[in-house]
Amino acid sequence: MALDTPDPAQLSLGAEIRRRRRAQGLTLQRLAARADLSHPFLSQLERGLARPSMLTLERIAQALETTQVDLLLAAYPADDGEAEPPRTPPGAYVIPGDRGARIPQSDGVDADGYSRLLVRGKAAFFPQEIIQRRDEFGPYYVHPQDEWIFVIAGDVEVDLGDDHVVRLRSGDSLYYAGGTPHRRRVTNGGVARLLIVQAAADD
Repeated sequence: MALDTPDPAQLSLGAEIRRRRRAQGLTLQRLAARADLSHPFLSQLERGLARPSMLTLERIAQALETTQVDLLLAAYPADDGEAEPPRTPPGAYVIPGDRGARIPQSDGVDADGYSRLLVRGKAAFFPQEIIQRRDEFGPYYVHPQDEWIFVIAGDVEVDLGDDHVVRLRSGDSLYYAGGTPHRRRVTNGGVARLLIVQAAADD
């Protein structure tokens, strides 16, 4: 999605994509080709003038040999300028309900829902709040980290490849190992609210 003016999070995300691209000696055109994106869109993204969907961010992450989470963390660094953060001991912090890296699920403006990262900086695991409206399966995601899903509300199906489709209702959870292809869709209409926790990448 194109933006009229860049916001700080998109500027940070674009700068991180540019930094990683240059570190690998890639041109904009080369990275765009690897990620199956248009060169103009990637240029806008690096300048903070576009907001990627989760699918687009996944393609960029794979092309840069990193993860969506690593790129999201760059968009919302540990010191994000919060005026008066709640007092917590070292190693603890609060993510208010109106904050956290928020990325649309698809290229529509939150039309199919969004993903919100619930931590910032380095962490042992990465929880995300997912609001999902899409009732059709999209492409598979595959990453090396283990993942766990808990359904807060709604009904979803999770396709784990090889004809393994799991139906989940409110209160159900699902764990799968890294390397497992996966994709989700809402069933019975409406909206699903999920908590998804991904293990941290090995350093």
